[in-house]
Amino acid sequence: MTTHQRSISDEEFGRVYEYDDSLVVALDLADAEGEVAVDTVGETVIVVVEGDDGTSTETEFELPGEARESTVNNGVLTVEVDA
Repeated sequence: MTTHQRSISDEEFGRVYEYDDSLVVALDLADAEGEVAVDTVGETVIVVVEGDDGTSTETEFELPGEARESTVNNGVLTVEVDA
């Protein structure tokens, strides 16, 4: 397994874990206040945070390949990508 850290945006950093048959992109969303929704479209991830006050924030970032699966668990977004 190989690990790389890269900038997702000016404020967010993610880690990319390389395995033999896939990559896993991990992003810490622990500071996100509200309901988190994640959608993947090809090589793009769209993260929407619905705040408790009714506002929403949307962030998109490109993946190093096409997404297989995405999950949010304990404030960490993980996206499995085809290698």
